[in-house]
Amino acid sequence: MEYKVKIDAFEGPLDLLLHLINQLEIDIYDIPMAEITEQYLVYIHTMKELELDVASEYLVMAATLLAIKSKMLLPKQEVDVIEEDENFPEEDPRDDLVEKLLEYRKYKEAAQELKQLEQNRSQIFTKPPSDLSDYVKEIDTDKINLDVSIYDMLGALNKLLRRKKLQKPLSTKITRQEISIEKRMDEILELLPQTSERKNFESLFPIPDKEHIVVTFLAILELMKRHEIIVEQEQNFGEIFVARKGENVSGSY
Repeated sequence: MEYKVKIDAFEGPLDLLLHLINQLEIDIYDIPMAEITEQYLVYIHTMKELELDVASEYLVMAATLLAIKSKMLLPKQEVDVIEEDENFPEEDPRDDLVEKLLEYRKYKEAAQELKQLEQNRSQIFTKPPSDLSDYVKEIDTDKINLDVSIYDMLGALNKLLRRKKLQKPLSTKITRQEISIEKRMDEILELLPQTSERKNFESLFPIPDKEHIVVTFLAILELMKRHEIIVEQEQNFGEIFVARKGENVSGSY
């Protein structure tokens, strides 16, 4: 039974030539045609002896190399006229081959880079995107305005504490009744009129007690979160006003 072996060591005659140029450390812009042709034919004959399938393109390249080699061995014709003009130098028979080799090398290097990127990408494992729409609550965009942020609220609270001088502990003991955030939320909603009339932020802190102020502040934040009140500020670092959510209120929170 006939047994044939075919190897893909080289992807074409240009690939074989580049291999020889690198192996022999030859300057691609000044190829010694005698040496490179000899080495190229050695590879062709070796492939034939191993009964490997030699494509016709390899044989065409061999003929091309022999033709270039022959041209370079021919003596240069002497010109009877003036010496050759520098603007029209003698054409080198290797120019076309060098141009093809450079172009092939450029694409070969690009292919190697792409292959390396493919290998790197193969080391990364991903999963298809998941549908998280069930976990996302619908948000009314009309209710969102970033003019008043949580930092503005904290700044207003800090200003309130400074004005009421509550940052230092009081020297006297005050008997106070514990109040929950939920209860304070109800009280704030009762303080705010049903109309679009606004109240000053500081007016919601009538009791000069630090714990009461903190509870009131948390209650306001919770009401903002539930979209039951509107907080607005007409200018940066200006006064903050609070109102119930109403149709005629152009507030923000």
